[in-house]
Amino acid sequence: MSARIVESADVAADAQIGDGSSIWHLAQVREGAVLGRNCIVGRGAYVGSGVRMGDNCKLQNYALVYEPAVLEDGVFVGPAVTFTNDHFPRAIDPSGTIKRGEDWEAVGVTCRTGASIGARSVCVAPVTIGRWALVAAGAVVTKDVPDFALVAGVPAQRIAWVGRAGEPLQREDAGTWLCPVTGERYVEHGDDRLTEEAQ
Repeated sequence: MSARIVESADVAADAQIGDGSSIWHLAQVREGAVLGRNCIVGRGAYVGSGVRMGDNCKLQNYALVYEPAVLEDGVFVGPAVTFTNDHFPRAIDPSGTIKRGEDWEAVGVTCRTGASIGARSVCVAPVTIGRWALVAAGAVVTKDVPDFALVAGVPAQRIAWVGRAGEPLQREDAGTWLCPVTGERYVEHGDDRLTEEAQ
């Protein structure tokens, strides 16, 4: 098995593309990027230099993933999502001279296993999106998102907990939540942390 790269895609010669991955029309994968197995990079999507993606990731059409982003296994990035990479973006320095790559320090977005980033949302680096978290469409993420959190709004705030299936969890009691799809239970620790119940 090998990767499928359509003719109109622009993939750097030293990018590493895992078996079973697909790079679609007009997508660009820059130098030093590493994509795992069975990844999908949609039409017009951008993967920056040195970006690292695990297995089974999906970048939908026109997603912009700037370096040094890291996506663990099974991350979904919706259409037209943007991951930023600069604390203080400027085209020029104070003297008016155009800035070059060495004139600033890139900071990245990290997406943990199973996280999903909804359409047209913006993740302002540096932030970490937790395991199996869900960022609602159009959200602007400016701080770390806990595992299993559903965040929405500008700036994004947690509005619910979700399970591995992505469905909002149902409260069982003061500290326990239930997934209506899988039947899995989760335990809440304060207002900002949820863990899977030990089996």
